[in-house]
Parts: sequence; C-alpha cells; structure tokens
Amino acid sequence: MKKHFIYTLLLLTSVGLGLASCSEDDLNSVSVIKKSNVELNDFDKWLQNNYVEPYNIQFLYRYNHNETDMNYYNVPADYDKAIMLAKVVKYTCVEAYDQVAGITFTRSYFPKMLYATGDFQYRNNGTMILGTAEGGKKIFLAGTNYLTRYIKDRDALNELYLKTIHHEFTHILNQTKNYSADFQLITGTGYVSDSWSTEKYGKESYYLPHGFISAYSQHSHQEDFAEMLSIYVTNTSAQWDKWIKEAGTTGGPLITSKLDIVREYMKNQWNIDIDRLRDAVLQREDDVVSGKVDVSSNLTVK
Repeated sequence: MKKHFIYTLLLLTSVGLGLASCSEDDLNSVSVIKKSNVELNDFDKWLQNNYVEPYNIQFLYRYNHNETDMNYYNVPADYDKAIMLAKVVKYTCVEAYDQVAGITFTRSYFPKMLYATGDFQYRNNGTMILGTAEGGKKIFLAGTNYLTRYIKDRDALNELYLKTIHHEFTHILNQTKNYSADFQLITGTGYVSDSWSTEKYGKESYYLPHGFISAYSQHSHQEDFAEMLSIYVTNTSAQWDKWIKEAGTTGGPLITSKLDIVREYMKNQWNIDIDRLRDAVLQREDDVVSGKVDVSSNLTVK
C-alpha cells in the first residue's frame, strides 16, 4: 500500500505541474531526463573497443537483477576476475570462430549479450548451473569469482567456463537453423530428462556404453547435440578416441553416428569444419594456460 501510495502521490504532483505549465503556456526548458551518473572506467572502455565496436556484443559484469534469475542466490562478479573472464572468452571462443568462420559469422550469430555473475547457481538435485542461453541473444555465465583457481587448469577451465560458451552458442545456432531429425532417433529411447544427474545415469561406465558423451547428454536430444559439439571442440583427438573406446562396440558407433550428423550440420549449414574449430580452440586454450597471452586484469585502453 505504501508503495502504491507514493506512486500515486508522484503522479498527482506531476499532473498538477503539467496543468500549471499548460495554463501559462510556458514549457520548462530543463529536461526531467537525467544522464547516468555511472562514469566509464577502464574496463568499460576496453569492452567498448573489444566487444561492442567489433561485434556489437555487450559484456555485462555489474550486477543487474533484471538480467539475473532470482530463483537462485547470486553475487556480483569481482571486477578484476570479470576482466580476466572477458579476455579469456574473447580469445578462446569469440576469436576462434573468427579464425575458422570469419568475423562476419561471429558478428552476425554470436549472442549480443554476455552477463557474468560471481557465483555458480546450485540446484537441490546436487547439480549446478554453469550458464544458460536465452532466445539466441544472451548467454549467462556463472562462477566468475572462481576463475583464478582454474586459469592454469585447462580441464577445469573447459568444464566450468569455456565448454559452456560453446554449448550455449550451439543452442543459438540450432535455434537459427535446425539439425536433422535423424539425430534424435539414434539414442531416442535413452533420454531421461532431469534424471541424468542420478547415480544410475551419472557414471561414465553407464552413459558411454549407452551412446552418450556425457551424463548431461542424456537429458534430451537438444542437450545431447550441444554437448557433442562443445565437448568435441574442447578436447583432444586422443581424449575423444579414448571415450569412444570406453563406449565399446555398442556405445562407440552410436556416439560416432551422432558426431557425423553434428559434423555435417556445422559444415553444410554454417560452413564450419569442426576439426579446424577444435584445432583453433585448443591452441588458444594452450596459449591461455601457458601464459602466452595476457589474460590478467591489466588493461591497455586506447
């Protein structure tokens, strides 16, 4: 009631001022619209030069409740770690697509908003949300404040951050151009929705022989497709072959058949060779982990 009352009081006051102005036929020259008092810092300027101008992508790091899922506990991204994440994502993901598909592709299809928050989102089934994609326009990135723990560990960096980018970007590509319905028929009876995280389905010894590259792949054919591509491009051929061998004579051919459709889709619909994409991604990840490229919070702003 108090909130409603204050709103009504302001509305009546505004109407009164408006009537006075009309009766005097004299408009106030002072605008009621005030410019934001937030002064651009060096990171804002860096983002303008490296995300907005070349790609028309917003990288949001200041906490914004309108962009946040309020069903989960959230904390803001740490300033320095947000800088690091922005550098890592640009170098290992955005520019990898530039390298193999051209900047026009990346500028056209990469989501126009990346929103980073500090913590991961934990669910009551023992899993946590690493990121989400919304309507082909936004990717939400969680866990920014833990980045320094994993910046030298490529497996952890992939699992917690980079694979998420490729996974969610795959969803965005699929929303633009769908893949063959044949994909979902290969392991069509194996999808288990949210049960993928239970003890039965969550073990590698179960999901690989049943034709799935990860536990989460068993959720649905949409998640299966995104997992197939994102895991393929963030792992070496030796690791992939190891998984196929572990999948056995039943699961191995099923995973390979699905990969064939993923490969064909990316080539025919987007003119992207996923082996070239994997080479670019892995090389760039090596550069980050080895310290060959600067992903610190130090900024050079023109």
